[in-house]
Amino acid sequence: MAYDVEKPDEQWRAELSQAEYAVLRQAATEPAFTGEYTDTKTKGVYSCRACGAELFTSTTKFESHCGWPSFYDPKDTDAVELIEDRSHGMVRTEVRCARCGSHLGHVFEGEGYPTPTDQRYCINSIALRLEPEEG
Repeated sequence: MAYDVEKPDEQWRAELSQAEYAVLRQAATEPAFTGEYTDTKTKGVYSCRACGAELFTSTTKFESHCGWPSFYDPKDTDAVELIEDRSHGMVRTEVRCARCGSHLGHVFEGEGYPTPTDQRYCINSIALRLEPEEG
């Protein structure tokens, strides 16, 4: 798939820290309960750390106690791309930034959280950058 933001691998490596690169470009996962935004309650918009696309808002963030920031819906339907992921002997749905194709995390359904969508977008903090609301 072609993305609006495409860069050679060397450029991604130069622009991202080693940990950011591992998650965003190689689909690694940051350790649970270590991410910057796991328990953040700040109001604002969460953007892709790789390209700056707006992905999630604080209004859809909820406490899932899973160790990563959880959202029940992306900011816009087309902000993220969902891809079947059969790695690690599981069938999961990978969440990628629709603008640059960077790995963000996974989405799970039917876990029984009291959210409007019954979905949990389990997103790596390191894949996001929070822009706090002003005022």
